[in-house]
Amino acid sequence: MNTFNFKKITSWILGLVMIFSLLNQPHALAQVETSPNLTPSTSAPVESPIVLPAESITANVRRLLETNECVGCNLNGVSFEGVNLLGANLESANLQNVKFEKANLQGINLKLANLQGVDLGKANIAQANLQGANLFDADLEKANLQGANLQGANLQNADLEKANLTNANINGANLRGAELEGAIGVFGRV
Repeated sequence: MNTFNFKKITSWILGLVMIFSLLNQPHALAQVETSPNLTPSTSAPVESPIVLPAESITANVRRLLETNECVGCNLNGVSFEGVNLLGANLESANLQNVKFEKANLQGINLKLANLQGVDLGKANIAQANLQGANLFDADLEKANLQGANLQGANLQNADLEKANLTNANINGANLRGAELEGAIGVFGRV
């Protein structure tokens, strides 16, 4: 990517971050339905990190775009629509309500990340590590999750309609209430 496009994208994303920071975004716990059949580790609510000031979110966006890494950082509500984050490391990050629609997230590390309510529609998440991630109520419609590690992930009420789950590891994943119509891969074609 040439320097002009990188600066243009960075400026655009930073502008959106500032706009989102002006909105009143309530801090919320991840919503998880409990059942007597669930183990304590899968039924406990996942707490979102403390919402930080806009300057911190802006600094986190800048750090992610410059280094392709932002472990444990807060990017709540940021839009990365169509952005290339190939192989990025966002382990344990708060990505609640982030827009990743049509983004290239191939090989990304989202282990233990909070992705509650995230928009991953039509995103390329092939070979990604989503082990233990909270994807409660996430939009994964038409997402490519081919070869992704979803072991122990919370996909409760997630929209996986027409998603590609070929060779994905869903061992121990919570799929209660998930929309799987037209999904391919692990289940054949649903």
